Amino acid sequence: MDRNEALQKVRAFTLKELLKNPEYGLKNDEPLFSSGLIDSFAMAQVGVFIETEFNLYIPDPELTVENMDSVDLITDKILAGLAAQ
Repeated sequence: MDRNEALQKVRAFTLKELLKNPEYGLKNDEPLFSSGLIDSFAMAQVGVFIETEFNLYIPDPELTVENMDSVDLITDKILAGLAAQ
């Protein structure tokens, strides 16, 4: 899977499921959790999405704001995990 394909999936999920606003002008590097745009409870949803959509398990200790605070960071984590499989 290439970066653009993964990024588009993460972006669509973030807008539809987390922000509940597909029209929001989200930047790919915009902080999600640290800015308060979404709350930390959404981190579990991100983990489930990654496991379901990409067949990739991210261990709970790696589901952190530092690792998952933007569409870009989430995409990077997914691609790194897929490359390690």
